[in-house]
Amino acid sequence: MQDGVRLMLNVLLFLLAKQKKKQSLEEMAIQIQNGDEQLLNIVLEDYKPFIKKTVSSVCKRFIYESDDEFSIGLIAFHDAILKYNLQRGSSLISFSEVIIKRKVIDYIRKNGKFQDISFDKSIFEDGDDSSNLTIDQIVSVEEFGKQEEARKRREEILYFQEQLAQYKLSFQDLVEQSPKHEDARLNAIEIAKKVVGSQELLDYLIEKRRLPIKKLEKQVNVTRKTIERNRKYIIAISLILIGDYVYLRDYLKGRLEI
Repeated sequence: MQDGVRLMLNVLLFLLAKQKKKQSLEEMAIQIQNGDEQLLNIVLEDYKPFIKKTVSSVCKRFIYESDDEFSIGLIAFHDAILKYNLQRGSSLISFSEVIIKRKVIDYIRKNGKFQDISFDKSIFEDGDDSSNLTIDQIVSVEEFGKQEEARKRREEILYFQEQLAQYKLSFQDLVEQSPKHEDARLNAIEIAKKVVGSQELLDYLIEKRRLPIKKLEKQVNVTRKTIERNRKYIIAISLILIGDYVYLRDYLKGRLEI
């Protein structure tokens, strides 16, 4: 399944899927705390990409396993697993992310590698001082931020679903009829940009709730048959382009510059 189809399928699944029980990593942490050394080694290996990403976000550069900062992050993740308390209610990922960032920042400051490295305070209200907050409080704020973002994303997807319905389209239509090949997707996106860039074509789309295929045929270097075959996908991309869709635009980042 190619990127374009996978995108719409992921959106559909995100909207409709029930929230899965988030226990796997947390349950493994309990087993590790009870002495399962083999499981500890497996978890540390499996979560190396997460550790690299977290450490890299602090260092503002890509971190390799040979870097000292990665070793600090790995030790911090190990400590987070051993210190994690399921009763606190926060996820182990959020808890360990805070631990890793703080340990790496402490290491950087102690070694004087960078003067401008600081803990990311963007998740706090203006004027708040995160230095006086406990780990649990920081995790709680981060969890709230993630929940708010998830809520906004769900609302955006629901609104997009309603807008698609006005054009007699559904997510299932997009999953089934999105272009299968990369070049076809890029061509369809270019056609959508053409629609959005022309007031005449855009007015037709909005007023008639359908694609101005006859007019488009004269302005693009593809056949009428190609336009008709990708009609639903072109309409969907056009709606994303003209709408205030922060998250859907992010899914298509790098392809929607107009």
